[in-house]
Amino acid sequence: MTSYDVAVIGYGPVGATLANLLALRGLRVVVVEQETEIYPLPRAIQFDGEAMRLFQTIGIAAELEPDLRVAARMHFIDAEGHTLIDWWRPTDIKPQGWNTSYRFHQPTLEAALRRRLAGLPNATVLLGHELTGLADGAEGVALGVTDRATGEQAELSASYVVGADGARSLVRRIMGTTLDDLESHERWLVVDCLLKDGATPDLDEESVQYCDPRRPATYVPGPHNRRRWELMLHEHEDAAEMVRPERVWEMLEPWLTPAEATIERPAVYTFHSVVARGWAKGRVFLAGDACHQTPPFMGQGMCAGVRDAANLAWKLVEVVQGRADADLLDTYESERSPHVRTFIETAVRLGSVISTTDVDVARERDLRMRANPEGFTTPAPRLGAGAWDADDERAGHIGEQPFMADGTHADDLVGYDWAVIATPDAAARLAGTVAPRVVAVDSESGRDWLGRLAAEAVLVRPDRYVAAAADSVEALDDFAVAVRRLTNTGEGSPTAG
Repeated sequence: MTSYDVAVIGYGPVGATLANLLALRGLRVVVVEQETEIYPLPRAIQFDGEAMRLFQTIGIAAELEPDLRVAARMHFIDAEGHTLIDWWRPTDIKPQGWNTSYRFHQPTLEAALRRRLAGLPNATVLLGHELTGLADGAEGVALGVTDRATGEQAELSASYVVGADGARSLVRRIMGTTLDDLESHERWLVVDCLLKDGATPDLDEESVQYCDPRRPATYVPGPHNRRRWELMLHEHEDAAEMVRPERVWEMLEPWLTPAEATIERPAVYTFHSVVARGWAKGRVFLAGDACHQTPPFMGQGMCAGVRDAANLAWKLVEVVQGRADADLLDTYESERSPHVRTFIETAVRLGSVISTTDVDVARERDLRMRANPEGFTTPAPRLGAGAWDADDERAGHIGEQPFMADGTHADDLVGYDWAVIATPDAAARLAGTVAPRVVAVDSESGRDWLGRLAAEAVLVRPDRYVAAAADSVEALDDFAVAVRRLTNTGEGSPTAG
């Protein structure tokens, strides 16, 4: 019997992110993954500045940057090329300290996350091992795992278990958790291509949603020579037939030819929109696709899972290390479920624009939206009720990452931990009165953020969401009390707002 603080089932981007965060804070972590190698083909293709900020905290952002493509625009057009929705994303550095959106290659990201975890001595990874048993008890969870190559069985124990094992999650089935169906299920052919050296096809430099009722489609330029098309399948079309190379090239004919690119992967996916009803049972939790799935029209699927990891990891750390009661973990689902539903519901709405196949409905849509094209912006929802000051309208939102006067990122002074971001005067008054790192910001970006919040000091959680703020220097004493309460460094327990 080998004991751990947390067992993570699944070693995709979400499981690897979670394991890194837990291990960075000193927890003993074991990862159980049934495959022996990283899946070599691309799947997720987009993440946002919030995710990049977390990868910065883990320590892989600089390694990722050369293989990223900054994404600026997604253009929704009808069959005649008229704009229906224009989604501009600035290409300069924004409040998270990074660009708003990036295109990436998933195997490259996974390899970086795994290399980082391999350098942490308190993390164990069991590749080629399958979860074969899970028994939750009052003091911990007993796990059975089997080496898929040898059949050798082993028993592990962990204080907590997190199933980050994908849309077909075994952990979710063992828990008996059901899924709320948001009623958007469509089959799409996803084709990843590699442009050949010297090829110059006439392709858009930004993403395009082709709202053509004959065949709705999506085009996404990835990093380097990678390009992706997603093409909606009709009910009568057979998946096995549609992935044949000849058929794929027929569908790609409007954009490029076999002389210009090679097909890396064609695959038929059913895009789902579901949210688990019950993200935890006892000491067992779900994260990522195991507890929610979204259509890809906003590129937020993996981002949502990464947010799960950031939200859950620090709470597990607080509980395992004895600074918080276990009821802090109840705020994981209460905060994350309504947040992720906003993104899924928005993706479903965008999908309803793209996926219209009725010619008459599409004609009415085109006339209406051409006359008044929608300028779309990415949602920034507030967390659901949880460990933040519900009486402060500034709390519960993602915080910004100011640059320091020397140009460095503020998060680099903090790591994956609580922090107070404050004006120099407020920082001087708070020094020694609160346990989290007090960061005095005197840069333009720091002054601008605090000024827009009308705050002298802001308490930021490890997942970078605002927990509380102080309006004035006179309010700092009350703020310090709130900081000690929210961070479990004084009397009381985290606020459940």
